[in-house]
Amino acid sequence: MDESVLRSLTPTVIGILVRRGADFAAAEDAVQDALVEAVRVWPADPPRDPKGWLITVAWRKFLDATRADAARRRREEIVEPDPGPAEVADDTLQLYFLCAHPSLTPASAVALTLRAVGGLTTRQIAQAYLVPEATMAQRISRAKRTVSGVRLNQPGDVGTVLRVLYLVFNEGYSGDVDLAAEAVRLTRQLAARVKHEEVAGLLALMLLHHARRPARTGADGRLVPLAEQDRGRWDTRLIAEGVDILQAALARDRLGEFQAQAAIAALHADARTAAETDWVQIVEWYDELLRLTDNPVARLNRAVALGEADGARAGLAALAGLDPGLPRYQAAAAYLHERAGEPATAARLYAEAARSAVNLAERDHLTRQAARLNARLRG
Repeated sequence: MDESVLRSLTPTVIGILVRRGADFAAAEDAVQDALVEAVRVWPADPPRDPKGWLITVAWRKFLDATRADAARRRREEIVEPDPGPAEVADDTLQLYFLCAHPSLTPASAVALTLRAVGGLTTRQIAQAYLVPEATMAQRISRAKRTVSGVRLNQPGDVGTVLRVLYLVFNEGYSGDVDLAAEAVRLTRQLAARVKHEEVAGLLALMLLHHARRPARTGADGRLVPLAEQDRGRWDTRLIAEGVDILQAALARDRLGEFQAQAAIAALHADARTAAETDWVQIVEWYDELLRLTDNPVARLNRAVALGEADGARAGLAALAGLDPGLPRYQAAAAYLHERAGEPATAARLYAEAARSAVNLAERDHLTRQAARLNARLRG
């Protein structure tokens, strides 16, 4: 049985149950029960119409749960429709907007999106985020209660949906669920349903970053910085696809922040070696990005790019105007101070950056950078 088939059908089936009268929380629970039944039954008796089978079983699960709830006995009169052919309408897009509702915290929106749109189980999501299953179950339950009364009678905010998907992508992967690949899959799904420049921009950005993934770690598991990566290991197919998608989006002349970020990623991908990187154009794209969104992290990245384009002193001058509490500020400062010929200052900053690193691989890399410079100073 192909698990990806089940996951791809999940949002459509939830949407159909909601249109039939189920509230979101009840519909999502019923579909999850139907998925469990499918895993049990399909290997020995695969249905000719998987979508129709899931709709029928999920609707029956919903009715059973409704009838068992004394507070909802009045809903026992709901007439069960004949199984018949599966409904054609696709409510996946509405589920995207519902799961990214502004009333939810980012963490809850991500979890609900992975569950309802991605079709992942609570256990899979918990493993991916390295939290206990009970904790994730509570998070998802609270999120479902929050959005159960929301009516989707107005266009949703595409920007909010994209930010949720970007959060999923940036989590990377752990456990048995590759969240980066899952985010790409969901964004492809969204791009197929809505023609929007920023949806295309985010998909291009994900593909261009994902293409470099095989080279990001060495055989020993250590983090490999972009400048040191073996570019022969980059996925040229994904790069070509990302560039094509980006060029089509840019041609519509409605620039957005994800398109600008994708343009920066495309310039990195276009360079055959780190030395051939067009840093001047990258700085120009950061300027475009900052005109769209005055993001302090973008300003930090621009300072590093400026240090490559105009020299380390120019980068340090740009960095001086930023908050030292920004994530990776010390790492950026360390890099620029080393480039400026100040190894002692760079070593100290690398050590500080290691102490505040967000994951073990990054902490290990920064610690080694500090040790490398300290060894040079002692020699």
